[in-house]
Amino acid sequence: MPDTASGPPAPRARRRTALRAGGALAAAAAAAVTAGVLAAGGSGGGRQQAKAADGLRHTAVEVTSAACGRGWTHPEPGRQVFDLRNTSGSAAEVYLTDAKTGAVYGEIEGLAPGTERLIRVTLGEGSYAFKCLPEDADAVIGPTVHITGGNVRSGPAALPVTQQQLIPPTLAYQKWIGARTVELADRTDVLRAAIDRGDLSAARAAWLPAHLVYERMGAAYGTFGDADRTINGTTAGLSDGVHDAGFTGFHRVEYGLWHGEPASSLRGPADRLAKAVHALRDSWPDQRMDPADVGLRAHEILENTVQFELTGRTDYGSGTNLATARANLDGTRVLLGCLRPLLKTRDKGLSDLDAWMTRARHTLDAAEHDGHWTPLARLPRAQREKLDADLSELAEHLAAVATLTDVRRTA
Repeated sequence: MPDTASGPPAPRARRRTALRAGGALAAAAAAAVTAGVLAAGGSGGGRQQAKAADGLRHTAVEVTSAACGRGWTHPEPGRQVFDLRNTSGSAAEVYLTDAKTGAVYGEIEGLAPGTERLIRVTLGEGSYAFKCLPEDADAVIGPTVHITGGNVRSGPAALPVTQQQLIPPTLAYQKWIGARTVELADRTDVLRAAIDRGDLSAARAAWLPAHLVYERMGAAYGTFGDADRTINGTTAGLSDGVHDAGFTGFHRVEYGLWHGEPASSLRGPADRLAKAVHALRDSWPDQRMDPADVGLRAHEILENTVQFELTGRTDYGSGTNLATARANLDGTRVLLGCLRPLLKTRDKGLSDLDAWMTRARHTLDAAEHDGHWTPLARLPRAQREKLDADLSELAEHLAAVATLTDVRRTA
């Protein structure tokens, strides 16, 4: 039986702030836009020792609305650290940018007054400038600094994505979701009809195709609101577990179908599921996804897959977690396709991401035989370890997509 103490959030998508706090973001950002951002430890002698220990050149830079970037007076190429100190009275975002294109090499969010944080970057020949964005104030661009000479290639940088640029891929994805809600309603009707006539063998055969349609729609869960828990909720947080009246949707029907419940006890749950699905289909044309969220969702789909499907915590008897993981991967691929025009000019690791997507697909497909999916518990240990490793690595690569498509202030 699945873990009832915790489960996917409702909606499952986590907050962007939580992602930014995680180690996955720091690792992905180092390979994408931002350098690793670390809080400076201590002050005075302790801070000087920390600087000496890393073996890198440090430059103290001041952050204020009047003196953004002041202190960078002896530019040199190579791997280096900027010690950013906010001497103003308000918090600020700080970007290290290409002075000509505006591409971002490193960033710090929420640099509080009187605090210091670090940006580690590699800079080659070029022109650079710090951009400071104080709270409730216009952006301030510091002096342009020129680096010449040195056989060093600058680290990765990417142009900020605007809300306007994210609208076309969001609309394309919304349209795709709309078609899936129609397919979902049709397949759920087949499931309900089989239960209504008492044919539980046919119902078990119809359950997975219907459920997988929903699982491919993962990036839209946040827009679904309460419908997500009604349609695909788990027993997490329910005091009576699988017997709780609040346990509804696909997993409630799954539990009954694979635990010997008669059709008479499943007609009510199946009918409520179908009604919720039809309501979602009918309401979707009036829904609007937040363009600022779509890149983050691409990462969260696979993050949730690793956390919940690869641990079996959402298995209520069918043993189809790997089929669900494959559907999650399909949904991620669709969303990446919508975002690809933006990513092609920003993500230097896009080919690696595509390779890991393909590798994860092959790894998952190895668990499917003639339409039947091997339950997690029956996977050989080596195959289980490869599956965990491949999807976890893919989730790390997708964190870079969340970073690159995060809407940043530009003015």
